[in-house]
Amino acid sequence: MNQRVLVLNQDYGPLTVCSIQRAFLLIFLGKAELISGFDGQFLRTVTAKFPKPAVVRILNYISIPYKDVELSRQNVFKRDSYRCQYCGTSKDLTLDHVLPRSRKGRSSWTNLVTACKSCNARKGNALPEEIGLTLKSKPYKPSFILFLRDFSGFIQDEWRPFLNAKSA
Repeated sequence: MNQRVLVLNQDYGPLTVCSIQRAFLLIFLGKAELISGFDGQFLRTVTAKFPKPAVVRILNYISIPYKDVELSRQNVFKRDSYRCQYCGTSKDLTLDHVLPRSRKGRSSWTNLVTACKSCNARKGNALPEEIGLTLKSKPYKPSFILFLRDFSGFIQDEWRPFLNAKSA
């Protein structure tokens, strides 16, 4: 049971992702309703069977402040598809400050990129254009919805209508 469940707020806006066990408990306790189940898959007890939840909706609206994607090494790697933004390799990855810290560059979504150790050492204390390196894509800060949709690594087909995702 390592599948995940998309949890929607009362207004059908994406809220979070949780385990099937947690989603079933929310339904069982009357705190959520089943919106979509995994086709043909069930949770069974000795006397009953229940559809395995894929998408659930919380019954009482949860007011949350703007959800932000945490700036972390792993999230930058996810955003950059685990590829060096200079040469495209997926080996020996590290983070690189496009504007080096020694030149007042900050650790931010728009200044950090995934780079292999070789390209990072070659770039050193310079700007990419100063030594002939070009970025494969411009660094950006992902929104929470985009992060859930594109970078979570386990998007389910049943989630697509609620995440405005393109069909597979």
